[in-house]
Amino acid sequence: MTLSELLEKLPGTETHGDTSVSVSTLTCDSRTVMPGSLFFALRGAVADGHRYIGQAVAAGAAAVVLEDAASAPVGLPWARVTDGRAAMGRIAALFNGDPTATKPLIGITGTNGKTTTTYLIEAILAAAGQPAAVLGTISYRFGTTTIGASHTTPESTELQSAFRQLAEAGAQAFVMEVSSHALEQKRVDGCHFDVGVFSNLTRDHLDYHVTMESYLDAKCRLFTELLRPSPGKPRRRAAINMDDPHGEEIARRCACPVITFGIQGFCNVRPTNVTLSVNGISATMITPSGAFEFTSRLLGRFNLSNILAATATGVALDLPLQAIKQGIENLSTIPGRMERVENGAGVTCLVDYAHTGDALENVLATLKEISAGRIITVFGCGGDRDIGKRPIMGRIAAAMSDLAIVTSDNPRTEDPSAILEQIKVGINPLALREYRPDELSDGCTEKGFTFLENRHEAIRMAINLARPGDIVLLAGKGHEDYQIIGTVKQHFDDREEAAAAFAEKVT
Repeated sequence: MTLSELLEKLPGTETHGDTSVSVSTLTCDSRTVMPGSLFFALRGAVADGHRYIGQAVAAGAAAVVLEDAASAPVGLPWARVTDGRAAMGRIAALFNGDPTATKPLIGITGTNGKTTTTYLIEAILAAAGQPAAVLGTISYRFGTTTIGASHTTPESTELQSAFRQLAEAGAQAFVMEVSSHALEQKRVDGCHFDVGVFSNLTRDHLDYHVTMESYLDAKCRLFTELLRPSPGKPRRRAAINMDDPHGEEIARRCACPVITFGIQGFCNVRPTNVTLSVNGISATMITPSGAFEFTSRLLGRFNLSNILAATATGVALDLPLQAIKQGIENLSTIPGRMERVENGAGVTCLVDYAHTGDALENVLATLKEISAGRIITVFGCGGDRDIGKRPIMGRIAAAMSDLAIVTSDNPRTEDPSAILEQIKVGINPLALREYRPDELSDGCTEKGFTFLENRHEAIRMAINLARPGDIVLLAGKGHEDYQIIGTVKQHFDDREEAAAAFAEKVT
């Protein structure tokens, strides 16, 4: 496409030079510029892209989009915009054929539950005859096409390219996780949402957002700006979790009609006759379109909330209730979300991505509700991330487990032992017994906790201590198949580690 064609939907843009120049790729990273690239000079939190315009020109950029005309290149076409990130999103969509303009797009935002909800909506759409691509924390995928996930929600250039590839593979709809970072950094500007889903809001990412208020404001962009009805998509809807204390405010601020869901209170979508057990969930679902009974292999009250979110989405899309029911019942597991590790030891071993206080509390509350056995929890906190949640997670894990084994998550460039000490600050007021690892060789005789920095050894300790009927929860890493120590990413998968430990235990 030519630069002038790409700027068609940005009226009022100031241009200089030959705008008929052909553009072959889009990038905001000067290191990836190649001959024919359109380079976006963006102001970031760490670096200002205007400083790298010279590098982009030297690498063969065809043109530059910038905010500061004082940095404009000499002898090269350029366009000045007021908001480089928003412009990049709209241009990226146009460059890739604007795939979400003509296909349904569902976006899920919230602290917890996004991934599970995307899988549920995918299953519902499949049952309704609308095979959907899923873009999120685990991967961007459709059928046999999988695109590696660099971020939960990538830069708009990468995101729109993924939409195009997935549409070309046959996807008839898109279901995506929408992170708060992506909303604040306008990575999803240029996306045409049909339904926006709010799951919940609890403490996370305050290393970036600083306050809960700014974190909430970032989430609200999906509902206040990106779901405004448009000529192309006049019937937009929001599905809002009213069990969350922020749900009412988001519903009030929403720019489109709202469908409420919740376990408590009189919501548009709500359950009755709920049964929770180690085998899953059963309930009757009440919706504005009618009621249906369902069973699910997913575990716990928080997964019931995810099922409600997916049901509300199906209602917003006017899907048949039978397809919603079938989709819920067809989905039996989600990678790294309460994922079972089968074993012959009579132990329920679950791997879960819970890496916030709220998520960990939800998982442990579920396990206490459905099981009479002991709960042994292995968990840690990631390095170079919000340090404020570390004592919170320590308190929750120790209080709600029979034994909490505190270990490393992804320490990154922090000292792992320092992270463990910060977690311990939340455990100390509980006055529980602190075991030395060697004391546990004869078993856990009373409620308590221990520290074992090596995650490989911590998982083996938990499984060796577990008796038939016990539950072992490996929390924090979920689907991840790596551990980051320093700046090195090395292979590590909780599911593989647990399976190997059980094989050793049984033999």
